Amino acid sequence: MDFSDKLQALAAKIPALCPRLQTEEATKNALVMPFIAALGYDVFDPMEVIPEFIADHGIKKGEKVDYALVKDDQIIVIFECKHCGGDLSVQHASQLFRYFGVTTARVGVLTNGVQYRFFTDLESPNKMDEVPFLEVDMTRLNDSLVAELKKLTKPAFNLDELLTGAADLKYTREIKRLMSEQLDAPSDEFVKMFASKVFSGPLTPARREYFGGLTQRAFKSLLSEQISQRLQSAMGEGAAPVNLSVHSANPAPINVEVTVDNSNEQENEPKKDAVNTTEDELQGFYIIKAILRQNVEPLRIIARDTQSYFGVLLDDNNRKPLARLYFNRGQKYLGLFDEARQETKLPIADLNDIYDHADELKRVLAFYEKTNQTAGEG
Repeated sequence: MDFSDKLQALAAKIPALCPRLQTEEATKNALVMPFIAALGYDVFDPMEVIPEFIADHGIKKGEKVDYALVKDDQIIVIFECKHCGGDLSVQHASQLFRYFGVTTARVGVLTNGVQYRFFTDLESPNKMDEVPFLEVDMTRLNDSLVAELKKLTKPAFNLDELLTGAADLKYTREIKRLMSEQLDAPSDEFVKMFASKVFSGPLTPARREYFGGLTQRAFKSLLSEQISQRLQSAMGEGAAPVNLSVHSANPAPINVEVTVDNSNEQENEPKKDAVNTTEDELQGFYIIKAILRQNVEPLRIIARDTQSYFGVLLDDNNRKPLARLYFNRGQKYLGLFDEARQETKLPIADLNDIYDHADELKRVLAFYEKTNQTAGEG
């Protein structure tokens, strides 16, 4: 398996394992050690991974960090672990702070086996930043996060490149946070900056309120258009036009209104003009695409939303349903199909439960592909 597959395989186990891991030691054995192994380190070789690492830091004697990763006889990364589901606030990273300045490590990791927070010393040399440069939730992996984690693997580890990328990640995330705040409630300075570019008169309180509303609406409209373009691209050429309306940036998720082309729907299905596509439905769709990406070109997997379910089709063909997501009520259901296109609805507690049904998804895909091949040969 490649690096991405190893991470996805580990992530798929978390929903079942985490409720059983009541201690820090159990979490380390079941989740953290496999994560370190996925990075390319031999967890049983003390020349590469030192468990219970002790350094004489002159503050507290005998204190330990859980793991230290070694490359070229130098400590490069230190790990502090909490039990699965444990709090990862900066107040719980005391050992990392103390050890960071007295070892050669430039990366500190605070983890509970599900969330990983990566720190370095961008603000002051040899003093670990209080804000991580990268945060990873193993249950919400995506291609960009996998690409960043790959920089920490043993074969790819390059400190200079890593630190440059860390600065970009940290400050980009902070800028995005500030932009999100401005999207929800533009500050006076933000409004004045734009108003002064388009209006030459004095900015009275009434005009400030007016331009505040305009700025907020323009910001949301621009964001909606860009999301729409990306979603259209993800769904492939020829997919139905997507009309997005961003109702709030914080705290509610983006509300996505999708206009659906019903020209190919079965005659016995009622016509649907517009539906609300939720973030969970989109995430479920992307999970299914990720599961099947090695078996079929991802652009062939198409989403089609309806008022009663979110459909996932092969080749945008109603005769080739891969799955249906019933996420519009309190209990979520995953609809799976057999070779006779008979649907079975299964309750799921979490989006990651979809990974548990990868074999069924691949099986029906293989059936459609085999049918296509047979028809072609005929």
